[in-house]
Amino acid sequence: MLRVNNFLTYVFILLSMSTFAQDFKTEIGQFREEYKAEFLKSKFAPLKEDDFKYLRFYEPNEKFRVECQFTATTGGRPFQIPTTTGETKTYAKFGELSFQIDGKTYKLSVYRSPDLQRIPQYRDYLFIPFKDLTNGKETYGGGRYLDLRMKQIENEKIILDFNKAYNPYCAFGAGYSCPIPPRENHLQVAIEAGEQNYAKEH
Repeated sequence: MLRVNNFLTYVFILLSMSTFAQDFKTEIGQFREEYKAEFLKSKFAPLKEDDFKYLRFYEPNEKFRVECQFTATTGGRPFQIPTTTGETKTYAKFGELSFQIDGKTYKLSVYRSPDLQRIPQYRDYLFIPFKDLTNGKETYGGGRYLDLRMKQIENEKIILDFNKAYNPYCAFGAGYSCPIPPRENHLQVAIEAGEQNYAKEH
């Protein structure tokens, strides 16, 4: 009987893991559809619906969905982040995320835009520009971005999902001013998740 119970427990665990994996893939698939839809909301966006066939993404990978320890930055003063056009954009450091991939600890700084703080629906938005070892190979050379919201932080913990990493507009064409990831957000690891290089020549 004990052997039967152990077998049933094993089957239940396998089914639970399979369900979670399917839910995870569905979540990422839905996120990517919403991501595409955002391009159609603005006439200034670099992509039209016909361009979506040139978008490329890594397969969803749970390894790059990590739980982070959040440490708030006290009195983070506004500073200027250089952009691809030589201009600058104002941000303030909101905090720092610490997480592990393959047993090694990494850190990313989280920024907040003073300009967005003035807009009610974007007041709690957080911004993470980052680079990693896939840049210039499988992914855009200028780095990628992640967005978070303050309400996602609970008990100084937050889930960071690199499967939701996306390209700046500059990856799709010229004429855009895109923040360049600060050196403190250069990860010495290959983040094989999220958006890849745009496949259309431009």
